[in-house]
Amino acid sequence: MRLNKKQWIQVLLSLGVAVWIFWFLYKDVKFQSLLDALRETSFTLIGLSILVSLLGFYLRAWRWKLLIEASENASVSTGRTFVALMIGYLANLLVPRAGEVARCGVLAKTENSQMGKLFGTVLLERTFDLFFMLLTVFLAFVLERELFSRLLSELISLETLYQKVSGLIPLLIGGFSVFVIFIYLVFQKYRDAGIVKKIRHFIRDMLTGLLSLKDVKNQLGFWSSSTAIWITYYLTMLLVALAIPSTASLSLSSVLMVMVMGSIGMVAPVQGGIGTFHALVAFILMAYGLSDEEGKIFAVIIHSSQVLTIVGFGLISLGVFFKITAVKASKSL
Repeated sequence: MRLNKKQWIQVLLSLGVAVWIFWFLYKDVKFQSLLDALRETSFTLIGLSILVSLLGFYLRAWRWKLLIEASENASVSTGRTFVALMIGYLANLLVPRAGEVARCGVLAKTENSQMGKLFGTVLLERTFDLFFMLLTVFLAFVLERELFSRLLSELISLETLYQKVSGLIPLLIGGFSVFVIFIYLVFQKYRDAGIVKKIRHFIRDMLTGLLSLKDVKNQLGFWSSSTAIWITYYLTMLLVALAIPSTASLSLSSVLMVMVMGSIGMVAPVQGGIGTFHALVAFILMAYGLSDEEGKIFAVIIHSSQVLTIVGFGLISLGVFFKITAVKASKSL
């Protein structure tokens, strides 16, 4: 995936913001404190957390395979979707949100799949991820409602937020309506132009991918894997919490709240959630009585273990991808 000058500037700006947030958070944390914490950390549990996270990646690859097969009526191996997925995660560490396009591009080359349909299945995946994330947030709210309510009231005024949002609703509806009408008129005027035909074809394929859920034969597998993916996220967080003495006494519901805050931090448009993940995880751990330093050390340990896992398996997957494409190229000669 090639980036133009403007995109490179955006990437460098987001990386600069991420690095600045990370530096600001950790400028007062002594390196010796991190080394002391690592000496007391159970690397057996850290290793188990990595294995669990890899299981989550595999389940995500398998779930994607179900959607692709429903969209294209063609068989796809889970190994190929896993390779594409890990390369996508690796791309996200370099360019925020590039991973979704990257993994579709990888699978399009290795499986000769249609890019539009693949992107549609990814959008559907992300829709369900958002749905399960909201369910997780709701569960955390129910289990930790007192802490949740207190933190929310400290951060924002609910009454002020409601007033601002309600005042913007008419403007948002009007602006969206004008945008839809404008796009419709442009498409009507230039419907026979080559670029418009390509866009229409891509959108049609994307909608086919989005609607592929109803054609998934293994509905039980799809829904159970979607649930299991979030369970692996939780178990990964729990195992790391148990591995570090300062967080080993956290309750199960407290770990769930930490996971929720970490998930929100990963949504930020910076490379790999750098900085934002650490800030939110450290913030919530301080609410549970940990010191500022202990919260930041926990955040850097779990984030680093996941980043190293993605880099390692992402590079291996990249090698596998180059080998597959080289074999395909040699056969076509």
